[in-house]
Amino acid sequence: MMFLPVLYIKPGCPWCDDVVAYLSRKKIEVETVIVSGNREAMREMIDLSGQSKAPTMNWHGELLVDFGVEELIPFLKKQGIE
Repeated sequence: MMFLPVLYIKPGCPWCDDVVAYLSRKKIEVETVIVSGNREAMREMIDLSGQSKAPTMNWHGELLVDFGVEELIPFLKKQGIE
């Protein structure tokens, strides 16, 4: 079984909203984890990335932290996703 990449977001975060919309438009499946008000998810994101800013993405061990769509596009290309 293949696990989906994980996207950590905070509701109301404009960068998070843009990234979610972009991934949806491109039909790129991710597991979305809301960290606001969820201590366990926030701790997981901080342990993973060393910081508390969203969005943060864990693409099978490759991390993209505190980013917008401009940074997401080259990151996805590096993962073989056009």
